[in-house]
Amino acid sequence: MGEIDDAIERAEREAFTREPPKTLKGRINYLLKQLGSAKAVAQEIGVTADSVNRYRRGARKHARADVAAKIDDAVRARWQPQVRKRRQKQAATAAGVTVETRARFGYTAPVGTTDDGRLRRLTVHLPAAYAGRLFDARNAGAGDQEMRGIIAEGFKEVYFQDGGGRAMGLSDVTLNDIDYLDLDY
Repeated sequence: MGEIDDAIERAEREAFTREPPKTLKGRINYLLKQLGSAKAVAQEIGVTADSVNRYRRGARKHARADVAAKIDDAVRARWQPQVRKRRQKQAATAAGVTVETRARFGYTAPVGTTDDGRLRRLTVHLPAAYAGRLFDARNAGAGDQEMRGIIAEGFKEVYFQDGGGRAMGLSDVTLNDIDYLDLDY
């Protein structure tokens, strides 16, 4: 996963209205309900079906660290999908998305102006159209570079050009060397 995908995952986790199950047994039971069988859960988390049944019965109280991480990821990926979809739809149609980042921004500008890329820390609210494009790209399996391009285009319009009020000759804004990136919607 890339930085943008991770940021979207963090924002989705913040949207949970209820926390996922905390115990190993509770998480395994949730996955069994979602996936239908111990075999399917076993394939998802990389253990045998017998191990899954031991977790379910409580015969094993703790999983290895790598397996526990896989279980946690599998549960969080499936937890409260309606809440996620509703929040994404609201962001894509009305609310938009707020992007906070510290990254190197470069751009192409007219002669006589500086176009040197430099590190900036920005918090910018992007309109719903950009949020919609970002979520559509992610759902279509777009790479991190394509999603960076969507965010950079939004920064160009909203931050650098101030919605058409300045820097109209500016083109090709790039987002590189991301130190951190966080999304909120």
